[in-house]
Amino acid sequence: MNSPRLQLRGITKRYPGVVANRSVSLDVAPSEIHAVLGENGAGKSTLMKIIYGAVKPDEGEVLFNGQAVQIRNPQEARALGISMVFQHFSLFDTLTVAENVWLGLDKSLTLQDVRQSIRNKAEQYGLEIETERPVHTLSVGEMQRVEIVRALLTQPQLLILDEPTSVLTPQAVEKLFVVLRRLADEGCSILYISHKLHEIRALCSHCTVLRGGEVTGVCDPRQESNASLSRLMIGAEPAVMAPRPVRQGAAVLRVRQLSLDSDDPFGTDLQGVSFDVCAGEVVGIAGVSGNGQSELLYALSGEDVRAPVGSIAVRDQDVSQANPVVRRRLGLHFVPDERLGRGAVPTLSLAHNLLLTRSNAVGPGGWLRLGPLREQAQAIIERYKVKANGPQAAAKSLSGGNLQKFIVGREIEAHPQLLIVSQPTWGVDVGAAAQIRAEILALRDAGCAVLVVSEELDELFDISDRLHVIAKGQLSPSLNRAEASVELIGQWMSGLWSGTPSTKEVPHVAS
Repeated sequence: MNSPRLQLRGITKRYPGVVANRSVSLDVAPSEIHAVLGENGAGKSTLMKIIYGAVKPDEGEVLFNGQAVQIRNPQEARALGISMVFQHFSLFDTLTVAENVWLGLDKSLTLQDVRQSIRNKAEQYGLEIETERPVHTLSVGEMQRVEIVRALLTQPQLLILDEPTSVLTPQAVEKLFVVLRRLADEGCSILYISHKLHEIRALCSHCTVLRGGEVTGVCDPRQESNASLSRLMIGAEPAVMAPRPVRQGAAVLRVRQLSLDSDDPFGTDLQGVSFDVCAGEVVGIAGVSGNGQSELLYALSGEDVRAPVGSIAVRDQDVSQANPVVRRRLGLHFVPDERLGRGAVPTLSLAHNLLLTRSNAVGPGGWLRLGPLREQAQAIIERYKVKANGPQAAAKSLSGGNLQKFIVGREIEAHPQLLIVSQPTWGVDVGAAAQIRAEILALRDAGCAVLVVSEELDELFDISDRLHVIAKGQLSPSLNRAEASVELIGQWMSGLWSGTPSTKEVPHVAS
C-alpha cells in the first residue's frame, strides 16, 4: 500500500495567550478527500497554513510523500505540489487577475499563456473570471473564484480548500464536486474545510475533528448525520428554528426603479431594481457574486450616493443621495461582506471598532468615552461567544468566524430599525451560524426590517420570509419562502425567471 501523501506528527503552534494547535496528528492518503471540521477558533486555518508554509510550527513534524519536509514558505509548498485556497484571500489588490495567478506559476509561461489557461480552467469549472480586471474591483466572491482557479492551475498533489463553495450556485457546486472527485481519482489528495455539513457528508471519505486546537475525533462522514457531526464539532446540536408567523408592518425600506451605472468599469449596472422591506420581515436576496450585489449594497448603505433622487427611501424619507451618517440616524445599520477593511479596522481594538457605528461614544470636546466602549465590546463578546482576548484585542487577531460574530453583534446591539446584512454567516461554524440566524429572527420579531444578501441558499431558506434573486443587475419578482425551491432559485440565479424584474410593491401580509 502506498505511503500517506501527507502526515502530521505532534504539530503544536502557540501564540500569545492561546495555543492554536496542540500536538495535532493527521494522515491523508493519495486520492483521499479528507475533511477537517471544527468550530471557529478551533485551529483549522492555522493547521492549514502550517501545511502550506505560511506559518512555522513550534513543535512537530510534517511528512510529504513519506519524506520529512520543512516547508518554509508557500513557494516551497507549491514546488512540492501543495496548493491552497485561503478563506482570507492572498491577492495583490493593484494587480490584475492574470497577474496574480502568474505570480504562483512557472515564470517560463508568458502572461498571455496564463490568461488563456485561466479562461480554459474557469470554463471547465463553471467559474466566470475576467482576467484583466484589477483585484481591487472584485467582490469577495469573485476573489474566491480567482483563488480556486489559481490553485488548480498548479496541478497539485495536495489541494487545500477552505470554504470553497460559498460563491457558487447549487448547480455549480455539483459541477465542482464532480471535478474534485475526478482529481481525487487521478491521485490528488484534497483537504476540505467547510461548515456545510451536508457537503462534507456528500464529498469526503474521512474527517478529522478539531476542538480547542486538539484532535477530538475522527470519523467517516458518510456514516454520520448532520446532527452527529455537530455533536462531534461543538458538543451539541444547533437549535432548530421553528417556522414563525410573519407580523409584517409598514415598509421601512422602499427601492423604486433604481438604475445605476457601476463606477467600476468591470462592475454590473443596476437596472430598474424595485422592492420593499417591511417591519417585521426578513427579505433575502440570492445570487452568484458579481451580479450587482456590491453595487446595490453600496447604494443602500450610503457608500455610493449617486442613486437617482426618489429611488431609495428609509421610513418614507428620501435617502438616495444621503451619506451613511444620515441613514444611520434613521435606524439603518449595515454589515458588509468584507470583514477586514469595511466591517472592521484591522489594527484597532474591538472596543475602538465600535466607533464605526456608535456616535454616542464621543463626549464633549471630542473626547472618547473609553469605559462605555469597553463595556459594550465585552457585552458583545460574552453574548455572541466571541473568542477574543478581551475588548482590547485587535480586530485582525480574531479568526474570521469570530470577527464575523462580533461585527454582526455590534450592529444588532445598536437596535436598528433596518438591518442590511451581506453574507451573515460566511465562514462561520454551524453553532455560531445558528446563533446569528436566531438573533436575526429575534430582531425581526421585535419589529425590525431585515434585508439579507447571501449566496448561501440554505441560510436564506432558513431565515427569509420572502426571496428575490439578483442576476446581471436585475431583480427577480418576489417569492414567498414556502413557494421557493433550490432548483427554482438556482435557475433564477442564471437570470431565467419569467417576465421582467419586479417593480410592484409587495402585498401587505396581515398579522
